[in-house]
Amino acid sequence: MLDRIDIHIDVPAVKVQELSAQENGESSANIRVRVVEARNLQLQRFAGEAVYCNAQMTPRLIRQHCQLAPSAQQLLERAMQKYGLSARAYDRILKVSRTIADLSGEPAVNEQHLSEAVNYRTLDRNYWQ
Repeated sequence: MLDRIDIHIDVPAVKVQELSAQENGESSANIRVRVVEARNLQLQRFAGEAVYCNAQMTPRLIRQHCQLAPSAQQLLERAMQKYGLSARAYDRILKVSRTIADLSGEPAVNEQHLSEAVNYRTLDRNYWQ
């Protein structure tokens, strides 16, 4: 069942000291701009297709828009073996990787995007077995 959920994230409790800290992270307004830009990229990417976002990519579109360099492909293969991930997880990791790249404004999926997406898939392997 958990294999059908694209992103699994552990959110630990925030420490009291961190609540009162004056550190400023990225503002919601800046995040919104990045999300809107990523959505526009996806709309352009899929113009003429029956999909409008990365989550809806078919296997053909995944292979077309989520091509990996050999080193990134090896990273994904190692993760698949280490965590015993399914074929469904493989495609979903690629979709999430493409979205992470879009949010970063990167034209290609790289190892960093792939690694982050793999981490989002492994919570079920770490805590639910």
